[in-house]
Amino acid sequence: MKSLEDTLVLLLAGGVGSRLNVLVNSRAKPSVPFAGLYRIIDFSLSNVMNSGMKYVGVLTQYKPLSLMRHLATGAAWDFTGRSRGVKILPPSTGFRDSDWYKGTADAIRQNLNFIKAHPADEILILSGDHIYRMDLHAMVEFHRGKNADITIGMMIVPRSQIHQFGAGITDDEGRIIEWEEKPKVARTNLASMGIYVFNYEYLLNLLAADKEMLDFGMHLVPKAIARDNVFAYPFEGYWRDVGTIQAYWEANMDLLKDDPEISPEAWGIRPNLESEQLLADRIPARFKAGSRVSRSMISAGCVIEGEVVNSVLSPGVKVGPGCRIRDSIILHDCVIEEGAAVDLAIMDKRARVGRGAIVGNGDNKNIANKKYPDHLYTGISLIGKEADIPPGTVIGRNCIINPLCRQEDFTEKVLQDGKTL
Repeated sequence: MKSLEDTLVLLLAGGVGSRLNVLVNSRAKPSVPFAGLYRIIDFSLSNVMNSGMKYVGVLTQYKPLSLMRHLATGAAWDFTGRSRGVKILPPSTGFRDSDWYKGTADAIRQNLNFIKAHPADEILILSGDHIYRMDLHAMVEFHRGKNADITIGMMIVPRSQIHQFGAGITDDEGRIIEWEEKPKVARTNLASMGIYVFNYEYLLNLLAADKEMLDFGMHLVPKAIARDNVFAYPFEGYWRDVGTIQAYWEANMDLLKDDPEISPEAWGIRPNLESEQLLADRIPARFKAGSRVSRSMISAGCVIEGEVVNSVLSPGVKVGPGCRIRDSIILHDCVIEEGAAVDLAIMDKRARVGRGAIVGNGDNKNIANKKYPDHLYTGISLIGKEADIPPGTVIGRNCIINPLCRQEDFTEKVLQDGKTL
């Protein structure tokens, strides 16, 4: 029997993540910046590192360039050396969209050559788009102790949210005896976290036996429950799928609470600062005379001359004199010019708000975005990467400014609530 550290880790990082809208216009969801210094995938990678596991295959697909640049050699998470490493695994069956991964099980099946080249007792399958801290070593120990074929990480969620998850009913021993994928009617509030431990040979045999099984939750798990040993590993703690704009904003705001459940530094989460490809480290943040900052996270390289309240600023953000930033997430190297205001917004990298402009104007937050009503409906406005908002422009609630919008694209001074440019 191999040691627990030899568990082969496969990290699923290829989803489109379309509900993050302009934030995934040019990047995969796991590479979206989070909490100032980090990217979403840093949490899963750091959990693997902190659990002592040595080798990770990262299954990519959708716009993987920024993710591949971020992963680099894996050195940021100590995945370098003779017996350690990170391997990028793109879809391998062909060149057409129809050859892309058709589901979680299909993604694993397409990488059987990689799996067979790294024999282990167990295969641990993770998602690259969750914010959490977890002792994965303990989960594999639990799996062995139960003599399970499959163990699924599961946690209690509000019944109103269970329709978003795979849901399981367990017996007194923790064995899953019933399963529903994204049920419309809640019979349980025990939800799958998308974290799986499989016995190595068991998974290979299962994938080979039925090539029509494309997805774990929809196909493979229900079949396995009917005949094999499938257990729920109980998780208690902070965990959030940040696959929507609302969830992404809320998770960032969770960082700012008086007694936050989430603390990347205390959790031992590592970023890869070298992926910014800067010639030198950014200098410490500067707070000039007259600036005011409260309940906020300010990263290195920021220059603050105005007011920042309850907001998360990534490295290099410049806030001019007389500016007001509130309840917002501002990503790398954005510029908010003198007298401008940003209220309840998410700004992607290198966007600019001109002098005296307003992003997030008015008190009516209930007019959903007309083009994407399921994405923006609580008042959050989105500013795409490198968008340039002209001086004096007023942008309402639940608005979207697409990436690379230039000043000449703004034909009117006011963009009404729910509009997209």
